[in-house]
Formats: sequence, structure tokens, C-alpha cells
Amino acid sequence: MERPRTVSGMRPTGPLHLGHYFGVLKNYVALQHSEEAYFFVADWHALTSDYADPSNIRENITEMVKDWVAAGLDPAQCVIFRQSAVKEHAELSLLLSMITPVSWLERNPTYKEQQQQITNKDLGNAGFLCYPVLMAADILMYRPHGVPVGEDQLPHMELTREIARRFNYLYGENTFPEPQAMLTPAAKCPGLDGRKMSKSYNNGIFLRDTLADIEPKVKTMFTDKNRLRKSDPGNPDVCNLFPYHVLLASPEEQEEIRQGCTNASMGCVDCKKRFLAHLAAFLEPLQARRAGLSDARVAEILDDGNERARAFATRTLDMVRSRMGL
Repeated sequence: MERPRTVSGMRPTGPLHLGHYFGVLKNYVALQHSEEAYFFVADWHALTSDYADPSNIRENITEMVKDWVAAGLDPAQCVIFRQSAVKEHAELSLLLSMITPVSWLERNPTYKEQQQQITNKDLGNAGFLCYPVLMAADILMYRPHGVPVGEDQLPHMELTREIARRFNYLYGENTFPEPQAMLTPAAKCPGLDGRKMSKSYNNGIFLRDTLADIEPKVKTMFTDKNRLRKSDPGNPDVCNLFPYHVLLASPEEQEEIRQGCTNASMGCVDCKKRFLAHLAAFLEPLQARRAGLSDARVAEILDDGNERARAFATRTLDMVRSRMGL
């Protein structure tokens, strides 16, 4: 029986951290076993904001695929490819732009927010305004039933559905299914300083970090700001460290840590030692798999994935061209 189809991508803008794993990658790994899954490195999307200095994109592509495979993605179970190697994405984006009103793009909340918040880059380029059309092309190309996203991506998913709906109305109602958002389970991964974990804040624990790199980071990690001494009762619900125990420790140990914190029988230093032990157990096999991946092997994975993705994309473009009279 044909499996349901899904597609998703990530921008190669830097090293992946724990937030990427628990927020995205863990779900990718699960989906590859139940779906016909396409996962792509969104290098064109990286250019929408990093066009002025693209010097790291090639290296980031290779390193990100290593992180993916190390985390559990299996090229035999899913299609891993590079967006810019499948030129059909650009053509479909162009064709979809012909039917997409500019007002739809200007009302995109992410466009408005990033224009206001990102002040160190000029985001007045047409590529940044139109990236939701390219995103719609990335998705609709594979005619999936659903796309794994977080809640922050729901506006993009709705725009993709609107574009699909408009295309079907104009050219044929069976061209594109309207993909549903497959909300990924929320995973709270605060940064070392309590803010969102991000490479731009330099507050992350990265999947390729050695334990020697991680230990000093964890030692300075914010916990409960109101707990100044070990004898002070703590509150795990406001602690930046406890969410990681939820992700890495057993339910029984989570309860033990919660009790030790609230009744002041366990200090933050001991709590961090437990976190480091769980983190070592989690990262060591992942990094062992990563160490076995050469740049040449990554190139092989992408070459094979590009070919498989292109075969599907060609069929979609043939249908689109025909229905648009080209």
C-alpha cells in the first residue's frame, strides 16, 4: 500500500542545537517510518536573509546533513535532498507567484515581525517578501497530505493551502491536495540564559559539542533565579534546567528531582550533574554516528536524494505546465 506523503525542510544557517533535535529532528526520525518522507536542506531559503554573506552555506549544508543522519534519519527510509539541486522548485515557485496576490504576502505575520525585529540585515529584498511562495512550492511539489510544523509556522501553512486552493480553482480541482499542518509536540528547550535557544544568542548546546565544550556551559546555566542557596526551596516550573530533565530523565527520576528541588534536599550543582550524565548518554551514540560520516558520504546521500526528489518533481511540473497551458 502507498504510504501517506510528507515533506519538510530546514535552513542551513548554522549548527543544530538541542532545540532543533527535540523540536524538529526527533519528529522527522519518527515520520520516516510511517510516511513517504521528503526532507530537504533549504539553501535557497537561507539566502533570503543571508544573501550578503553566503560564505558558510556550503559547509552548513554538509554539517546539517551529518546532524540529521547522526540523529537517526536513514537515507534508505526517507529522501534527503538539497533544495537548489531540484530546479523544479524554482519553476513552480515562479508559476505560483503568478496567481498569488501581493496582499497575501504583505499580511504574513512573520514578514512583519522579522522586518521589525531583525535590524542588522536589510530584509527589503523581493526574495524575503516572496519566500512564502517558494515555501508553498517546496511543499506542494510533493503533493503531501500533511507537513510537520510548529505553531509558529501555521500562518505559512494556511497561505500554502490558500495558494493550492486558488490554483485548483483556476486550473483543476485535483491538482494539489490542501496539506494539513501536522503540529509537532511542543518541546521546551530554553537557552542557557533563559531566552530561546539560538546560535545568534550564543546560548545553545549544539549536537556536535563535545562534553568538554558542554560542561562549562552547563555550570553557568541559569536555574531558578530565586533560589540563591541550596537550603532555599526551589521551583522546577520556573527553572531553565528542569525542562531538560523532562526530555531526558525517566518519569520516576523527574519526580525525584522535583521533590529534591522543592524541599531543598538537592542543590542546583547536583541537578546539573544529573543533566550532564543524561546528556552524555544521549549525545555519545549520536556523535559516534556523526564521526563515521565523511563529506564524501554526505555528497552521496544528497546526490541520491536529489535524483529521487527530482523524479517526483518532474511529474508534478509536467502536470502543472499542462494545466496552465504551457
